[in-house]
Amino acid sequence: MQDIAALRLTRGLVHKTLSETKFADETTLPFSIRLSSLCIFSIFILTAPARADDRHAGYYYPTPQTSELFSSYFEPLAGTSKRSRIGFTVGLNAEQKKRSYAPPYHIFAKGSHAQKMIIVATGPGQYNTIYRLRALLASLSADARISPLFRELENPEDATFLDLARMVGFEIVTITDGDTIAHQIDIQ
Repeated sequence: MQDIAALRLTRGLVHKTLSETKFADETTLPFSIRLSSLCIFSIFILTAPARADDRHAGYYYPTPQTSELFSSYFEPLAGTSKRSRIGFTVGLNAEQKKRSYAPPYHIFAKGSHAQKMIIVATGPGQYNTIYRLRALLASLSADARISPLFRELENPEDATFLDLARMVGFEIVTITDGDTIAHQIDIQ
């Protein structure tokens, strides 16, 4: 009982120094303390890296601000390897270079087993919102649907670029404007 009285007294002293309003009850903190706590917690969450083991953040792209989990219906194809994933990204970049304009993004594989795909915009302002990054993935999905691999699928219109990445054996796709925004997708 003495501890409760001390707690009430302590809260009363803290309360008087923070605000002139009174507590609604003993369990409610003043709005200013709750707001400050929420802001501090949000700063820690927003500035924490998307993955603790992401050694490419800060080098190829900023620390991802957002992340998501993509559950693919496909399993990696038998025989996929580091070499096949690197070859896949080389092929995608070669297709871009055939166009009559400079590529708007670069795709490459990183990680000890080339299990991380990184897509980086090559110019300012092109992919600088999460919506533009997702639109790029949708565009890559449309391109993937004309590939020989997708044409063999029963319903190629239902598969996405992320499904193709999963089939080749990628586990993580990070997409960025190369400046301030990055989005990371774990593929399972």
